[in-house]
Amino acid sequence: MTATKAFAAQSPTSGMAPHTIDRRDPRPDDVAIEIDYCGVCHTDIHFAQNDWGITEYPVVPGHEIVGRVTAVGPEVKSFNVGDVIGVGCMVDSCRTCSACEAGLEQYCSEGMTSTYNGQDRHDHSITFGGYSERITVSERFVVRIPEKLDIKAAAPLLCAGITTYSPLRHYGVKAGHKVGVIGMGGLGHMGVKFARALGAEVTIFTRSESKVAEAKKQGADHVVISTDEDQMAAAAETFDFMLDTVPVQHDLNPYLNCLKHDGTHILVGLLEPVEPPVEAGALVFKRRVLAGSLIGGMPETQEVLDFCAEHDISCDVEMLDINNLNEAYERMKKGDVKYRFVIDMHTLKNG
Repeated sequence: MTATKAFAAQSPTSGMAPHTIDRRDPRPDDVAIEIDYCGVCHTDIHFAQNDWGITEYPVVPGHEIVGRVTAVGPEVKSFNVGDVIGVGCMVDSCRTCSACEAGLEQYCSEGMTSTYNGQDRHDHSITFGGYSERITVSERFVVRIPEKLDIKAAAPLLCAGITTYSPLRHYGVKAGHKVGVIGMGGLGHMGVKFARALGAEVTIFTRSESKVAEAKKQGADHVVISTDEDQMAAAAETFDFMLDTVPVQHDLNPYLNCLKHDGTHILVGLLEPVEPPVEAGALVFKRRVLAGSLIGGMPETQEVLDFCAEHDISCDVEMLDINNLNEAYERMKKGDVKYRFVIDMHTLKNG
């Protein structure tokens, strides 16, 4: 075991503060990683504050990890010391169920092992995330960062990137399709970039007039103000696909009515019950699909990184000193970040 500097929450109200954790020595198939950058996801805040009632304290968040390999176990075949790699939202799964065998480890029938606040399948310890100097992970759950990518901006691709890329690919978005992206935050701006790269005509749905110029800057062809009844009426039955990135309860019915027949509405941000209820007739009479999507499996996570390198796509980030993490959390709650924070982990190592 190696004593490791980290930042952790000790309770729902403690805030994030320095903490020391132990990292295991590499198992035969493990990769030991020195962390250079770690993205900050809104999920980190939910776990730090126990918003979902499942946090095990102390909790060390962070599941958008980029770093360098410092050691490998004797059975590791894909990585060498010095490689620039990434770790996303999961670090293990059962590996034998139909989902895992299909490379969809996030849908593991036994439940994936989350990068933090999960339970290690070998020693049953609680997993600690990327707000730390180093991490040790099985090579199956490590991806290679292409040389063309800015490694700082690559970190959020391991969560925000794969979360939006996976459903677009799974449902076959392509040239000629009309895609709506609901929400213009960290997920939404990535959805716009991916849909455009796939050849779709992209419209951002936002409640705020102030975001119109920024939406166009990010590549949206059109912007619809979702609180404007006339604009929503004009958008009725015009979209093939809707990517819904909103993380709080909202009325889905106006957006479902924007879909053509056989259109698809995918939830990637909402985990709460849908309120108000969905009007089933809007689905039945147009053969529309309402579904959800969770991150992506390991092959697809590598795919999204390679896709971004090929198409020159990156996440818009603001770099963060880890000592300012609590202030960053407060800004995120207010929506005051464009579009993802990334922690420079050298500020932890040198602190």
